[in-house]
Amino acid sequence: MSVLSVYARVLGLLAPQARLVAILVAANLALATTAFAEPLLFGHIIDRLTRALGPGETLSWDDLLPLVSAWAGAGLFSIGGAILVGLNADRLAHRRRLAVMSDYFDHVLSLPMSYHASVHSGRLLKTMLDGANAMFGLWLSFFRENCASFVALFALLPMTLFINWRLGGLLVALVAVFYFATSFVLRRTVDLQDEVERYNSTLAEHASDALGNVPVVQSFTRIESESHALNRIIDDVLAAQWPVLSWWAVVVVASRASATLTILAIFLLGVFLHLRGLASIGEIVMFMSFATMLIGRLEQVVGFINVLFQQSAKLKEFFNVLDTQPSVADRPGARDAGRLSGAVEFNHVTFSYDGRRTAVRDVSFSAKPGETIALVGATGSGKSTTLGLLHRVFDPDSGSVKIDGVDIREFTLLSLRRNIGVVFQEPMLFARSIEENLRMGNPDATDEDIAQALELAQATEFVSRQSDGRETRVGERGRSLSGGERQRLSIARALLKNPPIMVFDEATSALDATTERLIQKALEAATKGRTTFVIAHRLATVRGADRILVFDQGEIVESGSFDELVERGGRFAMLAAAQFMTEPAVSPTPLDGLYEATAPQTRAG
Repeated sequence: MSVLSVYARVLGLLAPQARLVAILVAANLALATTAFAEPLLFGHIIDRLTRALGPGETLSWDDLLPLVSAWAGAGLFSIGGAILVGLNADRLAHRRRLAVMSDYFDHVLSLPMSYHASVHSGRLLKTMLDGANAMFGLWLSFFRENCASFVALFALLPMTLFINWRLGGLLVALVAVFYFATSFVLRRTVDLQDEVERYNSTLAEHASDALGNVPVVQSFTRIESESHALNRIIDDVLAAQWPVLSWWAVVVVASRASATLTILAIFLLGVFLHLRGLASIGEIVMFMSFATMLIGRLEQVVGFINVLFQQSAKLKEFFNVLDTQPSVADRPGARDAGRLSGAVEFNHVTFSYDGRRTAVRDVSFSAKPGETIALVGATGSGKSTTLGLLHRVFDPDSGSVKIDGVDIREFTLLSLRRNIGVVFQEPMLFARSIEENLRMGNPDATDEDIAQALELAQATEFVSRQSDGRETRVGERGRSLSGGERQRLSIARALLKNPPIMVFDEATSALDATTERLIQKALEAATKGRTTFVIAHRLATVRGADRILVFDQGEIVESGSFDELVERGGRFAMLAAAQFMTEPAVSPTPLDGLYEATAPQTRAG
């Protein structure tokens, strides 16, 4: 996007307040016209006074009263109009700033996980704040100054030619020279400023990354190295910023010099023309006032253009995020799913993240309502991707996923995900109270519902120990709690949602063995009557599953109950033997490269 197209889009975002915008633009036109009329009227007053000095001329107050009244009225109108415009422009800019932040926030939350996996959250936050604040400044300056300045320069300046074409021509020429000089600087700095903004985004990303991992930084004694890395980025920012600032310093000096030179040129030419009877004293005063006003307007425009170019990179990044289309969206005519029964069917589903390496290949299986299906296999074998397709984190490249016999793409995303509860391997708690975190699962839950969910998740006892009970704030990402406590709250949150389909993605990996056994019993009761999918590396957690699907390189290579799979002596049996759940029937050598060690994994496949 060019800078002008970016600015046009910024102004276009004012469309929801079109009526107020139209009033403010009309007010600015009136203010610009009034500002032009003031020196015009003052010049006529001077001419009327100088003519009275001639022989036989007389002048009374009544002769001057109409001109003086009009001149004073124009001045008072300018003051009142400026106050009115300023107040309403402020309110408009504040409302729209918060509105675009809200729109951006909603849009980013709707973007798929594949997008968030590749873009740092710190960069997204910086883009939102910088973009919204930049737009606020541009809107405010447009209504307070720039609209009237543009009218004065491009509409009223040519009218000076009709008053005195010689003085008007000089004024137009001087303004044109200043315009072309400024344009030259803009062309030299636009790419440089884009580079500055890229470094600024990198700075925010690095700082956010370090602050979000303070325990790691401190534990590995990396404070000094992280500080050095940040300072290197700061040095890059400054190195890129200095040339831009140098060019704009030239423009500022030129604008100051042009003000003096323009007024001097107008005065000298005016005196020269007056001596030859081609300009009156009033016209000289008038054009000097025009020059002062227009140079002031020019400086405002130059300052605005400077700000616009400095902010254009931020605005481009803001709009690039806003223009990113979700890869998963509601189809035209998508319907509300209502409350589903939970019959799930995968039909020859294939999916690839990048179009080159297949993550899931020709996967087919079904689950009856109330069944528990376990997915096991090595990290990266396609388990999490498969269940991501179930709640439409992404859509399959081929094949279909059906619930209750209907392709899930026929449902709206909102209604589909309302029917599926997910407990992630990473608990993902908010820096809010325990109750607020739980109510993410069901905002309308009663106290009894919350108490029951906590009981089922074996979380009642530790929550009651907290200083403020359920009102205790858990810190960023729940860091004030242990890993097991965070995961139990995550499980309680999903149970509170009460969906017909549950997905547990290594949900018990952060729990000690004793708590895990308690939660397994609780989950058996909590998932009764629900279709349940469990991803696990520790096979003890899936022993009671109705069916186990063994994944390898995106494909289902074995399927059956725990005992059936062990009896077959295949991949699952080798894994069970490696975890000391059965006597090894074969050498464990084939496990090399297929399964990791028996310790809990840090990331599901």
